[in-house]
Amino acid sequence: MRGLLVGRMQPVHQGHLQVIKSILKEVDEVIIGVGSAQLSHTLKDPFTAGERVMMLTKSLSENGIPASRYYIIPVQDIECNSVWVSHIKMLTPPFERVYSGNPLVQRLFIEEDYQVTSPPLYYRDKLSGTEVRKRMLSNGNWEELVPSSVAKVIKEIDGLERLSHLSQKEVSELE
Repeated sequence: MRGLLVGRMQPVHQGHLQVIKSILKEVDEVIIGVGSAQLSHTLKDPFTAGERVMMLTKSLSENGIPASRYYIIPVQDIECNSVWVSHIKMLTPPFERVYSGNPLVQRLFIEEDYQVTSPPLYYRDKLSGTEVRKRMLSNGNWEELVPSSVAKVIKEIDGLERLSHLSQKEVSELE
């Protein structure tokens, strides 16, 4: 059986990794849809789809998850919810089960007769992309929240400097 997990992964953190490991106990393969793939270089979505794919690939490898157990597919948003499931199906291998904590995603797949499961959340107060980005901006210990391979990717792409630069106010906002 194959399952689908869609998330922004901004950035990939230990919670994502635990959810993927949990899903792989229930299915043979997981399709990881990197959501909002068209977004990058903002405070909420600082990393490109390619960077997030790199983070996922390296962290799954670091944790001994063989590449034969997953597919990573960037998924761009579309502005028409009624056809979003068809959009996903066009981009991915076939799947039987959907994992999502997002009520809209759940509803859209339920209406298309998919089995939808809400994955367990792991230390959600600490393990969230929002918390990782907040710590990155405040020089907090963000590295403890992400796999070491993700920290290396963020350093390689100068992600801390990117976030810092993006957080600056425009000259017009300072006046």
